[in-house]
This record gives sequence, C-alpha cells and structure tokens, in this order.
Amino acid sequence: MRRSESLAPALLGRLPSAVRKPAYDRAALKPGIAHIGVGAFHRCHQAEYTDDLLENSFDRWGLIGINIRPPLLAGTLGRQNGLYTRLIRENDEVEARIIGSIVRVVDSQDGAAPALDVLASPEIEMVTMTVTEKGYCHIPSSGALDLDNPDIAHDLASPEAPRSVPGILARALELRMASHGRPVTLLSCDNIPTNGVILGNVVRAFAERRGGKLADWIEANVAFPSAMVDRIAPATSAADIGTVEQRYGYHDSAVVVGERFRQWVIENRFAGRVPRWDRVGATFIDDVTPFEHLKMRVLNGAQTTLSYLGVLGGFEHTSDAIANSLLANFVRRMLTEETLPTLMAVPGIVPAAYVEQSLSRLANTAIRHRNHQIATDGSQKIVQRLLNPIRDRLAKGASIELLSVPVAGWMAYLVKASTRFGRAWQVSDPFAERIAAIADRIGSDGNALADAILAIDAIFDPQLAANAKFRAHVVAGLDGLLSNDPMGLVRQVCSGPTDARLKQSARSA
Repeated sequence: MRRSESLAPALLGRLPSAVRKPAYDRAALKPGIAHIGVGAFHRCHQAEYTDDLLENSFDRWGLIGINIRPPLLAGTLGRQNGLYTRLIRENDEVEARIIGSIVRVVDSQDGAAPALDVLASPEIEMVTMTVTEKGYCHIPSSGALDLDNPDIAHDLASPEAPRSVPGILARALELRMASHGRPVTLLSCDNIPTNGVILGNVVRAFAERRGGKLADWIEANVAFPSAMVDRIAPATSAADIGTVEQRYGYHDSAVVVGERFRQWVIENRFAGRVPRWDRVGATFIDDVTPFEHLKMRVLNGAQTTLSYLGVLGGFEHTSDAIANSLLANFVRRMLTEETLPTLMAVPGIVPAAYVEQSLSRLANTAIRHRNHQIATDGSQKIVQRLLNPIRDRLAKGASIELLSVPVAGWMAYLVKASTRFGRAWQVSDPFAERIAAIADRIGSDGNALADAILAIDAIFDPQLAANAKFRAHVVAGLDGLLSNDPMGLVRQVCSGPTDARLKQSARSA
C-alpha cells in the first residue's frame, strides 16, 4: 500500500476542511523566539499558544526549535518545514489542527555551535525551554547548580564547547554581550516550582564561576520569569500517526496528541519585547507560586502517585490505574485530606473542584499516557510534588500517612529494577543505578532500604530524612509495596490508621 502524501506547505491548500490550518501568511513569518527541547509537550503547548498569537495579532514571533539531546529534528519537523498536526483527543472525540509557528529547526546534538548561533542572534528576544527537570543540572533538594555534574564540570573547563543547558545558555549570553548586547528573556516551561528562580540560579552560578563581566551583564539584561504550564501530552505512538493518515489522508511523522485543557501562567517579568501570549489565553501575573503549588501538588502529585502505584499494581496507563476504584479512592483521599491543606489560595479556583477536574482529566481514555513514562526521573520530581507538602504537614503536626505511600512507591519502583529483584522493568532516573546498587546489597529489608535511600541528601533534606514519623511511614510503605500484594498496602492504608503497623516498624528498626 502506497503511503499518503507527507505534510508540507504545498499540501495545506488541499487538506480536508476538518483539519484546521494556520490563518496567517507563514511566508511572512520572521523568527523572534528560540525554544530548546522540541518534544511533544512544547508542540502541544507553547508552539500552539504562539500559533494562536500569530492568528490574533501577527508579529515577528516565529519559533526556531532547537534540540541539544535526541531525537533529531531534521527528518521529521525539518522535512515538513516545521509543520505538524496537533490532535486533541478526549475519549471518542478527535480534533486536528496544523500548527505553523515553527519556522526552522536546528539539530545541535553533536555540538553546541548550531544552538549558539541561534541563541546569540539579535533577532531572538525570547528563549523558552522544556528540557526536563534534570536538564537544569541542579540539586533537587536545594536548587543549587550541581558542580559535581559531569557536563557542568566539562563546561567550566571548556566553556566555548558546552554540553549542558546552563553551559550553553551562559555561552550564548556571553556571545550576545560581546556582539550586540540586546536583552533577552529566558523562560522555563518545565514542571519545576520556581523554575525561573532555579534557571536564573544555575545560569548565574555558572557565569560567576567563569568570572569577568558576564554575571553583571546578565543581572542587567536577562530576565528569568517563572511559569506554570499545564497540558497532558503523552509520547506520540504509531497509532497516533496512523490516525492522521486514516482519518485525514496525509502522512505526518511529527504528530502530537494532547487533551483539550491547557493553561499557562507566566510571571510578569521580562527583558525587552515579549510575545503577548496573554491575548490568547495565557495569564501574566506577579506571583506564579500559588498556581505552581496547586498544579504540582494536585495534578502532578496525582500523576506521580498513579504512575508508581500503577506500575506496581500491573497497570500500563494512567487511565487504567485511575479506573481501578482502590487507586482512585486512594488518590482522591490523599489530595483532599493531606495535599489541599498545604496550598495557598489561588485566585478564581475552588480547590476541591480542581481535584475533581484533575482526576477527570487523568481518566481520559484517549490519552494513553504510560505509567513508566510518567515515572521517568522521579528523583527530580518527588521533592516538589510529595516531599514539600509532607514537610508542610509535619510542621503542623498533621498526618502524612497517605502522602508517604507514593514516596515509598518511587523507592519500590527503582528497587524492583535491580538485579536482586530480577530487573522487573527498565527505569530512567538519575539515581537509578545508585538505588539498584543499594537494593542489590540489602534486598527487601524495608528498614535498611529506607535508611540507605533517605541518606541521599540531594533528594531528601536531612531534617526530613531524620523525622521518625516520616521514616516509619516510608518503611511501612516499602514493606507493603515490595510484598507479593502491593495493592494490599494501599487497601490497608485506605481502611484507616496504621498506628499499630508503624509501632511494629519502630520496634524492629
């Protein structure tokens, strides 16, 4: 069977009416934004907002997409002149739209030079990024630049050939300072609380280590606003690509799929010109923090919890896990009883309604978000999603029984990837090898495992790790989740207090 014609500018005029096309002249589009990390989320979120903005008030805000890590872009987006299909899927509904805001793509995986050429260009006034939590090369427990990171060490020794995101950004800013001196805004769009603060910290720390005038120039000419981003956009599957071909009659190798819901809250702090995304649904606000906490601790906390407990319970997708009444009841109780009391007021949002909306979004059967994908890099995520609310609860003497379960779930997930446990599954986490080595040495002893894993101070603040109440809950959780009946632990926690079990754990410690 001959493959359908591939998506390209010449095809736009012949696409079926069911596919929404860009309502502006792409030939007149000039670049003004660079984005690092052109994955599914960016194409489903920031690039779509930019497409909306170009339709609303056309200006020179075309996007140049840059990848400094795999995959390569040339053979997909590059071949399609930056065009791709964004599918909205909600249960049985499908909606297709061609996004045209990306004018060029740049592969810079083999060296920083192509990325630096774009980032240092005077035409670029906004740099956005989705590089995942570990891309910031920071210490999760403190937010500081991780000077022990091999890429950071390399970049400080060879600053003109950087590998890391902080190193590449610092070098690009150095080139801007030396050439045209134009200000620029660096906007993180990753799921990290105070992501602008962390990005600013790692870039400034790198610049200070370099010496010279760069740190002072950054202080005067670069802004690092924080942002909260939200839309569920799982990795694209072959079935998604097939859906476009079967329904609409063309081939697109860069399809992305997302839910209908989207949100973008951006701190109103910029250097130079800024795309007016607030005209097309984004919110510019002085303090992003309440929105960050709400989304991170509720929606992302639920995702993280369902991913680990889902894998341990034998469920492949988030929608499968939340369809299980036990897990759905556990997550709802965790969020309502223990997470919501840690949140500050959020303008225009009723917390209990937000919980129900979040759980409904996760139940969307058309969004096939694999639990293993969500579980990726959990060591970089659990601090803000679980450990911070746990700290807040402990400070008030409140219960942490429910919130402690997914922390133990993260540990059990990595432990079960060790040789001792038959490598139950492959995992991707910066601390995977370290925890696998701990498990190979210790086995399934919950007390000893908890002692060794809680001692990792890059993740666990020493004061939290030393808290007897937290430790007891983690030990009980590990014992249950590493047993032959992990869901039995969830069932037991949902049935009521576990003081007796915790006392037994304390006696055996």
